[in-house]
Amino acid sequence: MVSATLNTLDSRTLKVTWPNLPIEELIQHCLEKDGELLANSGAVVAISGKYTGRTPKNKFVVRDETTEGDIWWGNNHPITPAEYARIRAIILNYVHEKDLYQIDAFAGADPTHQIKVRILAERAYHAMFIKQMLIRPSAEELASFEPEWTILDAGKLKLDPQRDGTPDDAIIMLNFDAHEILIAGTEYAGEIKKGVFTIMNRMLPETGVLSMHCSANIGEDGRTALFFGLSGTGKTTLSADPERRLIGDDEHGWGDQGVFNIEGGCYAKCINLSHDGEPEIWDAIRTGAILENVILHDGEPDYTDASLTENTRVAYPLEHIGNAVHPSVGGHPKDVVFLTSDAFGVLPPIARLTPDQTMEWFLAGYTAKLAGTEVGVTEPQPVFSTCFGQPFLPLYPQVYAELLKEKIERHGAKVWLVNTGWTGGAYGVGHRMKLAHTRAMLHAAFSGALDTVAYDIEPAFGLHIPKSCPDVPDEILAPRGTWSDPEAYDKRAEDLRSRFAAALQSLK
Repeated sequence: MVSATLNTLDSRTLKVTWPNLPIEELIQHCLEKDGELLANSGAVVAISGKYTGRTPKNKFVVRDETTEGDIWWGNNHPITPAEYARIRAIILNYVHEKDLYQIDAFAGADPTHQIKVRILAERAYHAMFIKQMLIRPSAEELASFEPEWTILDAGKLKLDPQRDGTPDDAIIMLNFDAHEILIAGTEYAGEIKKGVFTIMNRMLPETGVLSMHCSANIGEDGRTALFFGLSGTGKTTLSADPERRLIGDDEHGWGDQGVFNIEGGCYAKCINLSHDGEPEIWDAIRTGAILENVILHDGEPDYTDASLTENTRVAYPLEHIGNAVHPSVGGHPKDVVFLTSDAFGVLPPIARLTPDQTMEWFLAGYTAKLAGTEVGVTEPQPVFSTCFGQPFLPLYPQVYAELLKEKIERHGAKVWLVNTGWTGGAYGVGHRMKLAHTRAMLHAAFSGALDTVAYDIEPAFGLHIPKSCPDVPDEILAPRGTWSDPEAYDKRAEDLRSRFAAALQSLK
């Protein structure tokens, strides 16, 4: 048994029984100690309990002299140092005699911008998850590992607001001064991953590095592309392209040497997953992967079953993708893609953005929420998440936007808006863009084939739409022409444009 002390706020020693277990042993612990199941493919199948997704309303940042001046408090819930210390004591008292797992890992594939993180967790599933999601040190690196940040994950502790004086039964607290994150009351493993991302979203911009909620890959010609997008827009699917090499699927930094992955694994949505549609992800679900909230039938995952949540997930190391880049770094991007899943059927399948439009679409971070995905949602609703990652931004949006603008201008990157959502009408009337067409448009954009075609400018947003694209029918490129009622399209487009403008105005 090894002991681990957090910091000077509390000198209590925690009981770390299982430090840095190899993945084979963690799998056994998941099955024997944590009650997880094993799919026929060898993947562990875990259930996260009440919380099947992140709970941003329960995430707090300590407001003190080190954070007062630069944190975007309109987006981050503050907690006083005294309240933090009080709740921290409750959490530490809970884990004091518990057998904990310890995972030491790196965040940041570029050693210049890398941090060392120690995760202490009571569930084997959480330890296995974060071991696969972050960058795994070598044996030599582990021998001298000194953490710069500590994350204590007490997910099984159910807080009682009346008894404990907490806002809810779950809490995630970030203390930038003490370099620690405390999690209690939620067993959704994604909170650990996004906690690390939030750290990097504050630290990297301080050194002139743009932290990004995006995926990245490289073509055979060595050209790097970025894919920004919210959940459900195709960020993971489109970056896992058999014709390109994967850098990473979710979190990256863009520094002086180029792009680097913050993580060492992927976290893909599983709902309606199929081998034909997403073979790279399908084949990655094997021994060492963790399926989250997926229902098994005789050992076989049912990816159509959303009885626990629509947000079914799989976590796996980058090594499970055959054409992944090692180490996960790339050159300066030549193409930047903003993905949106427009359920209103208004936006074109691809458009090239001007510099001013780039800033607007980045700050707006638009996609749409479908009917039926949440209680009370009966028709598509627009979703705006600034910089395509608002819940994870400790700093003001303009900080990230200015860094993006400067890097795009310096390295001459082209910016594309790609709609993976609906065409021919809104959700319920039209149909979703074909993945094959989206891939063809991206390949044409990256190869330069769209540099020589003629463009039209659509009236609602002033977007530049190519009039032709190799391997894509001309008639789907201009969305208005795909609607049976053009006037109904105009009405929808104006409604979306006004909502878009209001979202931008709210950031000023």
